[in-house]
Amino acid sequence: MPPFISLSRRALLGLGLALGLCAALPAQAETELRIGYQKSSTLIALLKARGTLEKALAAQDIRLSWHEFASGQPLLEALNVGNLDLSADVADTVPVFAQAAGAQLAYFAQEAPSPAAQAILVRADSPLRGLADLKGKKVAVTKAAGSHYLLLAALARAGLKFSDIQPAYLTPADGRAAFENGKVDAWVTWEPFLSSAQRQLSTRTLADGEQLAAYQRYYLTSQRFAREHPQVLEVVFAELVKAGDWLRANPREAARILAPLWGNLAPEIVEQANARRSYRVRPVQVESLAEQQKIADAFFAEGLLPRRVDAHDLSIWQPQTAAR
Repeated sequence: MPPFISLSRRALLGLGLALGLCAALPAQAETELRIGYQKSSTLIALLKARGTLEKALAAQDIRLSWHEFASGQPLLEALNVGNLDLSADVADTVPVFAQAAGAQLAYFAQEAPSPAAQAILVRADSPLRGLADLKGKKVAVTKAAGSHYLLLAALARAGLKFSDIQPAYLTPADGRAAFENGKVDAWVTWEPFLSSAQRQLSTRTLADGEQLAAYQRYYLTSQRFAREHPQVLEVVFAELVKAGDWLRANPREAARILAPLWGNLAPEIVEQANARRSYRVRPVQVESLAEQQKIADAFFAEGLLPRRVDAHDLSIWQPQTAAR
């Protein structure tokens, strides 16, 4: 009898250990998907707020973590060094700078052009009346943002070089503060910062992106993640398409959700900002990188990139069933 009791105790102990290991398995099996975004990452913000992406990825036992950045360049830097798995949309200029730094990234989606969603602002009482008047002036711009290229293209249209102005590299928040306090003569920015300034401050628009910069926004991941997790990208791509369709069909409801996320902006400001963005998510096509090459060449010609960049060097992930 004693041997039997002893063996039973051992068996129970072993069973208890096995049950403990089984209880730990779900947590170990669960995969974390780290997503970086910025305030202008509208569709990702909607997916986060509505919880739709978590639901869509639940079958793959994936939990999400969200990481906000002030602008696109530090976001892609974090992606490149492995601190993120996916980047929400960044302006077309940003991947060019990432390439120049040797980043091994991959495009997995693109938003159709939204040229009116960025602009060069001056105060309403400013003596600056045209793009040529920017010569010698101090201009606030976020380095590597889409607005940075808009500024280059606008200066070229006026026969000026980047060296003809005094750039002040500032985040959107700092750029607005400098603009509002008269520390700079002009400010180049994008939505929703653009509509916010136009509605809340006394401004004039020297130029927006029409006929100057297409302003396409790209979603990126690492080349390794694209190879190893195509099933995750399929889900994310599909949900982005749905989010864009939903936003265009429900602009007022979208504004209600986004307003508190964008610093408690008035819903009408959010609606104006969103009306200037296409939010048409589509697969990235090789021919669409022509604008990327144009951007890269413009920055290199001005000495703003350390080396020439071939826009086609970044990988392109394609969804199995394109929704567009």
